Amino acid sequence: MIIRDLFSEQGLSETIARVNKLTPNTKAAWGTMNVAQMLAHVNVTYDMAFTDKYPKPNAFLRFILKLAVKKSVVGPKPYIKNQGTAPQFVIKGERDFEREKKILVDYLIKTQQLGSAHFENKEYRSFGQLTSNEWNILFSKHLDHHLTQFGV
Repeated sequence: MIIRDLFSEQGLSETIARVNKLTPNTKAAWGTMNVAQMLAHVNVTYDMAFTDKYPKPNAFLRFILKLAVKKSVVGPKPYIKNQGTAPQFVIKGERDFEREKKILVDYLIKTQQLGSAHFENKEYRSFGQLTSNEWNILFSKHLDHHLTQFGV
């Protein structure tokens, strides 16, 4: 697992290069999502950072998530293959590959342009305030996991 600095030009360009290697026919090494669904799935993380599309969990659930899940999401250990995910990350039905890819690339560019200072102590819906380093790990680790899943 490689945690790229998505706030840097180099991290951004390396990540976009990986995304651009995907095609509508790229197959997964594991899991049940197709490539377009995977792109929609990783876009949920950015939707949560930049939109109000998904409701904030109640205080009790946020406490549980912060206690039980946060460390695995923003910590250094790689994700486990075929691990379960939160309901809002489950993507059902077909998705448009080119549309989802464009959304992801646009989010990556926006993240890099805003820079790490924008994310310092910014609230994440499920875990509360995160450092810019934790935000970078959240974005980079999740994306790396799924790009690796699809062989890029």
